[in-house]
Amino acid sequence: MRFSSRTAWDLAETRLARGLRERRAAGLEVLDLTASNPTRCGFAYDEAGILAALGDRASLTYDPDPRGMRFAREAVCRYYAERSAQVEPEQVFLTTGTSEGYGWLFRLMCDAGEEVLIAAPSYPLFDFLAQIEDVRLVPYPLVYDHGWQIDFDGLREQITARTKAIAVVHPNNPTGHYTKDAERRELERICADHGLALIVDEVFLDFCMSSQAVDPPTLSREKTSRDQDGAPGSFAGGEHPCLTFVLSGISKIAALPQMKAAWIVAFGPQEEQHVALARLEVVADTFLSMNAPIQCALPAWLAGCSSIQKQIRARTQTNLRNLDQILLRFPAITRLEVEAGWYAVLRVPALGNDEDLAVRLLEERGVYVHPGSFFGFAGEGWLVVSLLTPEEAFRRGVERICEDCGGAEQREQD
Repeated sequence: MRFSSRTAWDLAETRLARGLRERRAAGLEVLDLTASNPTRCGFAYDEAGILAALGDRASLTYDPDPRGMRFAREAVCRYYAERSAQVEPEQVFLTTGTSEGYGWLFRLMCDAGEEVLIAAPSYPLFDFLAQIEDVRLVPYPLVYDHGWQIDFDGLREQITARTKAIAVVHPNNPTGHYTKDAERRELERICADHGLALIVDEVFLDFCMSSQAVDPPTLSREKTSRDQDGAPGSFAGGEHPCLTFVLSGISKIAALPQMKAAWIVAFGPQEEQHVALARLEVVADTFLSMNAPIQCALPAWLAGCSSIQKQIRARTQTNLRNLDQILLRFPAITRLEVEAGWYAVLRVPALGNDEDLAVRLLEERGVYVHPGSFFGFAGEGWLVVSLLTPEEAFRRGVERICEDCGGAEQREQD
């Protein structure tokens, strides 16, 4: 049988994945600094409250609203109201995840072979999502100069007649930087001028770092707008001169990746927004993928997310401070500025490609870390570590990375 070319991926096991599998099979220690699943990171969940929310009797009644049950969409509106953004239930579509949300938006806007611009570096899942939908992703560059920023000249060079949308992750994963107000205005101007949509992924929006934890010495930051709690604002707020779709979900907001619940919120000029909402409704009605118990539980889960968010912010900030303390002893290694999210980016002496380095750290030091190439970093000498990692394992893992990479330059000279 001949399978679809859209699924013709290279499924061969990478050297890093093979090394991890073999090391675990042998019972050897692994300090995993790639942790992304909060349910396995030692946080205290309100188990009774989470499970009780699933027992709502309303879930026994089938309400096939393609946008999702209204009271669940109203809970999403309250989430944004607490972040100084006005959203109406009619603008909200519930999905089983932001991945599904991207898929719906790609179907809404793109014919086969058309293009969506996305930042590099960024999370590699987007490549699979786009390929499944027969959409071509075109990277536009992020540059680092006293903080991350969009290279707008590079972005404009990528726009063609086949471009349909620009995607932004706010804050970005893994760089951990927010899109600043001036950048938002320029993105909206470009989209309006070229008839493009703006897709904004805000799953990490609530995980802002404190200023004491995020700024390496001598770095300065352009300030961004803040909501009433002091966190950088959502793209759901403010004016929307171009068609804009904001995505988020409880995988990160409530640290519940197993409870598949997310949403799309549509904004923009009235006529374009009206057409987009009508067409999205047909897409959603075709699948009706969101199950009733999850919809019924969504208001309670959103209302109770502050506790787990506080725990995660405390963990990530503590790990970041400990990382900085360790790096004081290893001047050859630096970390880049991070404003939010669950990751930190390290710059290490480049004595080989990043995958080779990651494999060596695993085999010789027992530390599992993402090579920068996994996220599309250009060049060599990039490592990405998860700040979700339990604190003791994180400290030990970082120590081993620094002992290996921090002395690499001297070993090369010798």
